[in-house]
Amino acid sequence: MKSEKIKQEINKLNLAEKLLLVEDIWDSIAQSNSELPMPEWQKLELDKRYKEYKAGKLNLHDWQSVHEGIRNKNK
Repeated sequence: MKSEKIKQEINKLNLAEKLLLVEDIWDSIAQSNSELPMPEWQKLELDKRYKEYKAGKLNLHDWQSVHEGIRNKNK
């Protein structure tokens, strides 16, 4: 089905149906996540960061303090 035709069909749906469709699409993406290619440089960086984390060499921050820092920085 062509993209334009899909958009036309989506526009016919009510809000609840659109939200269910979005959920189905996200679920479909999550199921095929292992098929998404990851560049070698990114794998290496993730491996490096994980090793640093396991060795206790990273300064970790909880999400609240990170969000607060971003909010304060952008005031």
